[in-house]
Amino acid sequence: MEIRKWKQKGLLASMMAVSLMLAACGEESASNTESEPAGAEGKIEDVKLVLNWFPKSQHGGVYSAVEERTFEENGLNVEVEPGGPQVSPVQIVSAGDAQFGLAHADQMLIARNQGIELVALAATMQGSPQAFMFHKGEDIQGFEDLNGREVFVQPGITYWDFLKNKYDLSGATELGYNGQHVNFIDSKTSVTQAFVTSEPFFMEQENVPVETLLVSESGYDPYNVVLFTTKNYLESNKETVEKFVESYIKGWKSYEESSDKINEVIIGENPNIELEALNFETETQHEYVYGKDAAEHGIGYMTEERWDTLKNQLLDIGLLEEDFETSEIFTTEFLPGHE
Repeated sequence: MEIRKWKQKGLLASMMAVSLMLAACGEESASNTESEPAGAEGKIEDVKLVLNWFPKSQHGGVYSAVEERTFEENGLNVEVEPGGPQVSPVQIVSAGDAQFGLAHADQMLIARNQGIELVALAATMQGSPQAFMFHKGEDIQGFEDLNGREVFVQPGITYWDFLKNKYDLSGATELGYNGQHVNFIDSKTSVTQAFVTSEPFFMEQENVPVETLLVSESGYDPYNVVLFTTKNYLESNKETVEKFVESYIKGWKSYEESSDKINEVIIGENPNIELEALNFETETQHEYVYGKDAAEHGIGYMTEERWDTLKNQLLDIGLLEEDFETSEIFTTEFLPGHE
């Protein structure tokens, strides 16, 4: 009788232990299921994007993709690092401290000349809004008319080298551009580098009437705000690149309709810029992002012909030392509707 009771107690204890173990496993499984992040195969991958400047409307698609969780839905946790005058996305990405960056097409070609192998993934702007700004009423019809004037321009900026080579600008007085416009405002005959998407607005706020001459009218018209990565990263992380580009393009599509909301987000990231300035930039950049070739072929579109033209222009002025196939520096593989 005692033996039977002992066996019954032992069996009961074993059953209780098994039940407790199963319950614990069930709780652990439920806990894992609840905490499992979204994204492909239940994994979230951390990546970093370095902007080409402080947060502005030209980055609207990025902040739209972050704010509306488009990156996250594609399994990406994206850290956005602001740019600035002392920040080089090319150097940061090539050093492996970020996976993606934004730069202008000519900067990427020059990096290639320096042995840095980058690959363009999408051209945010189909052309260049870079320009020279001058006081309204000054008789400037073409680039030759910059002679005899003070020209505020960033040292080493590529389009200035191109213009000096194509036109005789030996009569222009070159002064360093520092992002401020006080000296330009005080000198009525001077000229300064500018973006038509921003500086004219600032001058309007200062009650300074201005006009602009687009650099693209010279034939120099590189893609601007180009999304890129390194060749090595692309070859080893093709799926991640595909998801990033898809999210990036979706972000820009969304920004076209939700720019008012996203510009408020950008203000939070860059409180030094006014909402009115962002709205002006959004309006004036629209044709560059959504028009031109993008109107027919989609956001981010690029062609080998455009890259070849730019490469040859840089070769002609000696900023590139060796020729190469531009198919090595860009791909449309990840863009919607690519062939």
